[in-house]
Amino acid sequence: MPSSAQPSYRTTVAALAFGQLLCWAALYYTFSTFVLPVQGELGFDTPALMGAFSCGLVAWGACTYLVGAAIDHGHGQLVLTFGAALGGVGFLLWSQVHSLIALYAVWALMGAAMAMTLYEPAFNVLTKRYPDGYKRGITVVTLAGGFASTLAFPAAAALIATTGWRDALLAIGAVLLLVVAPLHAWALRGAFPSPAGREQSEGAAVERPQALTPSLTQGERESTINDALRERSFWLLTATFTLYAFVVAAVWAHIMPMFAALGRTPAQAVAIIVWIGPAQVLGRFLHLALGQSMTARTLGLFVLGAMPLALLLLALGDHVASMYLFALLFGFGNGVVTIVRGLLVPEYFGRGHVGRIGGAMVAFTLFARAAAPLTAAWLLLALPGYRELLLMFAAIGAVALVTFVSARPAR
Repeated sequence: MPSSAQPSYRTTVAALAFGQLLCWAALYYTFSTFVLPVQGELGFDTPALMGAFSCGLVAWGACTYLVGAAIDHGHGQLVLTFGAALGGVGFLLWSQVHSLIALYAVWALMGAAMAMTLYEPAFNVLTKRYPDGYKRGITVVTLAGGFASTLAFPAAAALIATTGWRDALLAIGAVLLLVVAPLHAWALRGAFPSPAGREQSEGAAVERPQALTPSLTQGERESTINDALRERSFWLLTATFTLYAFVVAAVWAHIMPMFAALGRTPAQAVAIIVWIGPAQVLGRFLHLALGQSMTARTLGLFVLGAMPLALLLLALGDHVASMYLFALLFGFGNGVVTIVRGLLVPEYFGRGHVGRIGGAMVAFTLFARAAAPLTAAWLLLALPGYRELLLMFAAIGAVALVTFVSARPAR
């Protein structure tokens, strides 16, 4: 194959999956591992330090639409490559910070890198490049991403223990700069679809093996972002995933004190929580093996129904078995909900403007995720305790399920 030729479908999916594993591990999961060593040297209190990560999440949400628009215009390779490089530079800069202002500035930069690398950009590239195989590709990519937390925590801890936290950050930045960025550039080289509007107006026919955006089949819808914003289904889906993201982020932020309030020791809590990750990966394996013929809407009903049930089990169950069942259901939902969101946009609105529409939808979920930990802390001031907070979260999850059921594709 000539060096300028587009890699095969399997090669591209494998490269993006490996890139997602490293990007999620570095940009999202390693932060908490660095909290204590950074505090020990620089003396920042916990809320101030956590605010830096929230700043990154807000920047992630603010950049998603622009990133999606760039991918719609055929710049997927540039987005994913530059995003990984930007994340690498962010880690290098983080290793040199000595003030809180500098840390917040670095994490604003890292948030932009998240928007350019984590899941949605890879989903959108696969959707536009492989219209006949993007569903399986998205599943494989999320399957690999499910192992990111398993990689991140022990790897970061080992680096900190052997080199110190500043050199550990340098090492992680080097991986993004020297491994992931070149991998994205190589895997996404070759032809890429031109902007959707120009393709439709010119009636361009792209050979399907080279791939990429075919002419519309009979009955297939191609909504622009303006079309989507006028549709009730867009706002109902956005509400669904925003509520879901809020609850999940709040539970993750408070999960250890939550188990303590329910009478579990830290060791017992960890023994239960560790099953969430395997359940997440198992859900993605099951979808890969069994769910390819299932529509995203049907899959979403199972996923969104699992979350309120899991939270009810944790809030009302007094036995360890119910808590383990919570971990399995919660992990399954977390593992598959990203796949559902990635598949729903083209299923509801077509592939032509999937980057813009998906980016606009995800922006709301990221802002909710950023606000969730602090909002949950405020709610605890008005509620008797975590059991009541879990019941409130279960009710929010039920509302998310109702909005999802109500969100039907426009005819």
